[in-house]
Amino acid sequence: MDLRQLRYFATVARERSFTRAAEQLHIAQPPLSRQVQLLEEELGVRLLSRDSRPVQLTEAGRQFYEQALQLLGRVEQLKLATQQIGRGERRLLSIGLVPSVLYGELPWLLRRLRKQVPDMDFQFIEMMSLQQLEALRNGRIDLGFGRIPANFPDITRVVLREERLVVACPHDSPYAAHPTGTPLPFAALAGHRLIVYPKEPRPSFADQVLSLVRRHQVQLLDIQEVNEMQTGLGMVAAEAGLCIVPASAELLRSDVHYRLLDDEHATSPVIMSYRANDNSSIPELILRLLKELYAEKHAWAKYSYNRLGEPDSGEPDGL
Repeated sequence: MDLRQLRYFATVARERSFTRAAEQLHIAQPPLSRQVQLLEEELGVRLLSRDSRPVQLTEAGRQFYEQALQLLGRVEQLKLATQQIGRGERRLLSIGLVPSVLYGELPWLLRRLRKQVPDMDFQFIEMMSLQQLEALRNGRIDLGFGRIPANFPDITRVVLREERLVVACPHDSPYAAHPTGTPLPFAALAGHRLIVYPKEPRPSFADQVLSLVRRHQVQLLDIQEVNEMQTGLGMVAAEAGLCIVPASAELLRSDVHYRLLDDEHATSPVIMSYRANDNSSIPELILRLLKELYAEKHAWAKYSYNRLGEPDSGEPDGL
């Protein structure tokens, strides 16, 4: 099927008449009827009942019509946005991100950025930290928000803050008897199954976590690899193990308890990346907005070291 067939069908469905639809589309009726027939043959179902006047939609046709309208609307929006950007009327900012930053500053930042630059559209692409660097180089994205440190001469990377890590544990675990801010020794992980993510690609946050475990010489019962944080936390809720996550994940699920790890160096950085030759004002504007956000002491930054503000005492905000 193609967009022309969708438009033809949608026009017939709206007008309830092949004759009026042909007039609206400025084509003859026979080729219109043929294209709708080809669409039905491809789908393997009847969309229109031609035996009645006016033409009636079948049950499958009603469902298809609603979806076709949505799709055609999106195509028109895409066409308009592309034309506006091409004429310089609007700008597009493509942002690569790891999902965990959505629990922190990114939604707050983008709301403020929209107010500062109202003529800008945003495109979000989920990708791992190291994938963002290649995407910046080939122009697929303009900004990246990730967590894995790396140095490339053509990419500017700014550590925005360092998030303390917490252990997610089941509510009936003995570790859940104390509040989040009560540190949990790394030794408490011994003999437990540890759930790490993502399973691939590597290196990733999973390798950061496993490196910490090795540094503290903790003997785990087992290591379970999963693809996403949400999967890992779901398994914790099902009492399938423990999971180490950034502290902002505490806002994600209420059926899991969280304990701060007793190591002030057990952190995960939030890193913004952009091309070193980026001459736009956007990176500078974003850094200014982030400084304002961090000064407001939001809940997602409670257990974080702010790296954009004034030199601090070395203790995370909120502790």
